[in-house]
Amino acid sequence: MKGAIRSSYRRLTAWGVDGRVTFAAIQGFTVARRDRNTFRRQRDASQNGLDFPDGSSYFVYGDRADTAGVATGHYFHQDLMVAREIFNRRPRRHIDVGSSISGFVSHVGSFREIDVLDVRPLSVDVPGIRFYQQDVMHLEERWHGVTDSLSCLHALEHFGLGRYGDEVDYDGWRRGLANLIEMLEPGGVLYLSVPTSHRQRVEFNAHRVFSLPRLRDILAENLQIEGLAFITDAGNLVSNVDPFGPEAEASFGANYGCSVWVLRKP
Repeated sequence: MKGAIRSSYRRLTAWGVDGRVTFAAIQGFTVARRDRNTFRRQRDASQNGLDFPDGSSYFVYGDRADTAGVATGHYFHQDLMVAREIFNRRPRRHIDVGSSISGFVSHVGSFREIDVLDVRPLSVDVPGIRFYQQDVMHLEERWHGVTDSLSCLHALEHFGLGRYGDEVDYDGWRRGLANLIEMLEPGGVLYLSVPTSHRQRVEFNAHRVFSLPRLRDILAENLQIEGLAFITDAGNLVSNVDPFGPEAEASFGANYGCSVWVLRKP
C-alpha cells in the first residue's frame, strides 16, 4: 500500500501536482492572513509606518512548521563526508563527474579548485570551478589517467537512461564506471555513491538502485575498497561499514538507501 502511495505521489509531482504543498497551503492560509492583518495594524500605529509600503502579496505557508534546515539524507551526508575527505587528503587535482553543482561541488569549491565534467551544459562561470561538457560514457582519450582524485556522487545510476539527454544505453553505468577508473592515475582515489537497496532494480527513467553486495563484487574486480559508509532509509549516516559484514550483505535492509565508497585504483 505504501509503495502504491509513493508511486502515485511521484507521478503527480512529475506533472507539477504536489499534494503536500497544497495541504500546507490550506493549513497555513488562515494563519498567514491573521499575521498579515496584525502586521498592518502595527504599521498603522508605528511612527515608522511609511518605511515599508505594501508590495504584491507573497504568502509562504510551509515554513512555520519546518525545521531550521535539512541535516539528513543522501545528499547532506555524502556531500559533507566526501568534501571532508578531499580537504584532509589534499590531492594534487580533483575532478568531479556529474555531482550536484549547488551541493558537493560548491562544498569543495569553497576551499580548492575543482574540475567538473557533466553531460549537460553549465551556463555560468564560477571562479575555482572549471567546467567541461563531456559524456563520460564516451570519454575522450585526453581524460585518461589525468587525476589522483575523482568523485561521482549520486550520478552513475543515471548513466544511459536518457533522463539528462544522454544516450539510452542499458549498460551505460558499466561503461561509465570503466571510464571513471580510466580517468584515475595508478594509486588514485575514487569517491562513488549510488542509491542502494536490498532489491536491485531500475526505476525508469529516474535511476538504477544497486544491491550493495552485487556492486561491491563488481567494484572489487578493478579497485581496492578503502572505505564504505551507508545512509539508511531514515536518512542517517552509518560510518566505517565492513563491506563484507552482515549489514552490508543485507544492504542494511534498505528500500532506497545510499552507499558511499572510497576506492583506490591499484
